[in-house]
Formats: sequence, C-alpha cells, structure tokens
Amino acid sequence: MSILDINEKKIADYIKDNRPPLEVRDQLDLGYFFKNNEAVLFEIRPQWDDESKKNEYPFARCKYVKTQQVWKIYWMRASGKWELYEPKPTVSNIESFISIVESDEYACFFG
Repeated sequence: MSILDINEKKIADYIKDNRPPLEVRDQLDLGYFFKNNEAVLFEIRPQWDDESKKNEYPFARCKYVKTQQVWKIYWMRASGKWELYEPKPTVSNIESFISIVESDEYACFFG
C-alpha cells in the first residue's frame, strides 16, 4: 500500500466514524473524495426545492504540496471560495488535518 493509499484510508475512516445514524442520512450525510494528493470533505443534503436530488457541500480541503512536504488546509467560505485556514495553514500529516477539522476551534468547518 502506498503512502497516499494510507492517507485516503485515514480520511475514509474519519468519515465512516462520523457519519450520522442511518435514520438521518436521507437528510444529512458526510462524504469525501481523494484524488491527486487532495482530499475534500463534504456534507450531502437534499436540494431545498426537490428532496429527490442530493447536493454535496464541501467544508474542508487539504492538498499535499510535495516540494514542501506539507498538507495545506482550506475551508469553504459562505461565498463558495476556498480560503487557507488560519492560524495553522499547513500540517505535516493527514492525522493533524483530521484533528483540526474535528476540533474546529475557529468554527470554520462546521460553523
């Protein structure tokens, strides 16, 4: 298993451990994608005017910068633009990214 596979597994485990109960998942669920050294975490909710359609709302993103050997952390602004997470915009491993998202000390990820 490559390093990136291990990092994706850690993200997948975090999402799996934090998904809401089965009876709620039609109204709110969590998901992620991991591709090209980038992970995006998102909520899955029904569309406001058509509950048969589901929309994904990204809230956290990290991207590995190989030249610096760091993961850059971003959060989604209400404007729909990604912004570098301050005061700690980079971490050395995916576990630190997950820890920052979980603690959400500045209410950037979960409001």
